Amino acid sequence: MTNNAVNQARGKTPLIQTISWALWDWGTSAFSVLITTFVFARYIVSDYFIDPDVVAAYKPRPGVTIEGGFEERVYNAASSALTANLGWALAMGGVIVAILAPIVGQRTDQGGRRRRWLGINTLVVIVATLAMFFVEGTPDFFIMGLVLITVATVFYEMANVNYNAMLLQISTPGNIGRISGFGWGLGYLGGIVVLVIALLGFILGPTYWFGVTDDAGLNFRFIALLAAVWSAIFAIPVLLFVPENTAVDPDAKLGIFGSYAMLFRKIFGLWKNAPQTFNFLLASAVYRDGLAGVFLFGGILAGKVFGLSDTEVIFFAIGGNLIAGLGVFAGGVLDDRFSSKGVIIGSLAGLIVSGTMLFILHDGGPMVFWVFGLLLTMFVGPAQAASRSLIAHLAPAGGEGELFGLYATTGRAISFITPALFALFVTLGGADYWGILGIVVVLIAGLLLMIPLRPKFVR
Repeated sequence: MTNNAVNQARGKTPLIQTISWALWDWGTSAFSVLITTFVFARYIVSDYFIDPDVVAAYKPRPGVTIEGGFEERVYNAASSALTANLGWALAMGGVIVAILAPIVGQRTDQGGRRRRWLGINTLVVIVATLAMFFVEGTPDFFIMGLVLITVATVFYEMANVNYNAMLLQISTPGNIGRISGFGWGLGYLGGIVVLVIALLGFILGPTYWFGVTDDAGLNFRFIALLAAVWSAIFAIPVLLFVPENTAVDPDAKLGIFGSYAMLFRKIFGLWKNAPQTFNFLLASAVYRDGLAGVFLFGGILAGKVFGLSDTEVIFFAIGGNLIAGLGVFAGGVLDDRFSSKGVIIGSLAGLIVSGTMLFILHDGGPMVFWVFGLLLTMFVGPAQAASRSLIAHLAPAGGEGELFGLYATTGRAISFITPALFALFVTLGGADYWGILGIVVVLIAGLLLMIPLRPKFVR
């Protein structure tokens, strides 16, 4: 029996392993908050990448815009095209993850190379993020920015398959909820720290650290360097102190097609022999898409509907991460004391009420968004952490990576639902705030699918 197995049998979790595992989330939170959500993704769809003549015609002087004319229509079309292209690029990345994630999990389970592949995937994310420094703020570099953010996002998702599966290596049935919540919470707190550094060093101005300017988006490109270095430093402990997983079948030599054949047999087997696990994957795919929509469209709604400035959005992100971190720690305790399902249902109900209030009070200005937007972030964290601990409870011994791969796949397989409903409600309602209902509808659907489940734990 391995040392890790002995510790689990005794109900103990080595503290160094738990902290090292959670520090990966602390570190890579820089990628999620600085690159994909609040800074770099917004940078590559900004005016830097629109034809300068179009921008000059619409904004002839700083603070002055020409409203209601041809210039505005041309500018809006160019700006929307950037956003649409980013969406399509990330959608293509999502398809790649959906195809590869379960195979990656399956093969690392079989061969016992989970930590190795976590390191490889994390390294690719770091290298791609470092390369974002060279994405200058001109239209000629837009495609380069799209490629880098898509590649980094794909490998970040693949790394998460291995990282999430490691939860079973550093926890016991008695503390899995708390440790899952600890990892999520530390990730949120890491996001706060790195957002504050980015805000003070490269966003507030009028001067930036190290003599950096905003010429060609240099301040945003330095934030990409910050994200890469931050991620690299805090990814090291998990690779040093969490042991490699034990191979289920080290002699397995399945090829790609053989791996997919096994995958489809596993899916059919889940549907036939573990229908509650299968149904949870379906329910979680729906509501997790709604959770993703909260982050995906939160910045847009904050600015266009509730009137927050770019700097205020960053301040909201810091506050949101703080509230989410506190919520996820509390959710971890409730998870172990009551149930993962109970935490998920309670969190979804809170999200639905908060989102509905944002819709009803959409004319209330920034204060409304601060109150109910922060409530949304408070409920998102516990839902995420409890979902991870529930899938860990359901995972058979030796099949953790594969099930977490399926978990990632199902989440990606229907990732078009929330964006489509958001766009549909905006179109039918004729205003941006109607999109809030699109997100709420997805969350309601996930809640309705979750309520009748009676998951059978194998751990």
